[in-house]
Amino acid sequence: MEIPEQYKYAVIPHIMVDGAAEAIEFYVAAFGASESFRLDRDDGRILHAEISIHGSTLMLGDFEAPYSPPGVVGASVALHVYVPDVDALTAQAVASGAELLSPPADMFYGARQSTLRDPFGHVWNVLTPIAA
Repeated sequence: MEIPEQYKYAVIPHIMVDGAAEAIEFYVAAFGASESFRLDRDDGRILHAEISIHGSTLMLGDFEAPYSPPGVVGASVALHVYVPDVDALTAQAVASGAELLSPPADMFYGARQSTLRDPFGHVWNVLTPIAA
């Protein structure tokens, strides 16, 4: 069987949240996500869902157990997303309920970047490429 195109050459983040349905609503409002797949459990929570943010797939579901690596408090990763306009998306995300950890700034490595924390505790680095 062929690997689906959206999964080729990628490690796909799969985040676990308490309130996956609410998280999807937030990601739609904050990042312009679109939902492509959802598998609900009998109790109404989400077993598995997939959304697309600027062409990248993010998997998520309601968590059942602690998934953090030993010794880690909170999340052990940050999610990166490249967008055409980091300033506009940052403002949209903050207006939707994201916490601004660092405002958009031109970075030495050739990107304009902001850092946000979503209402579910995940950290997002939002970037727009610029000339270095």
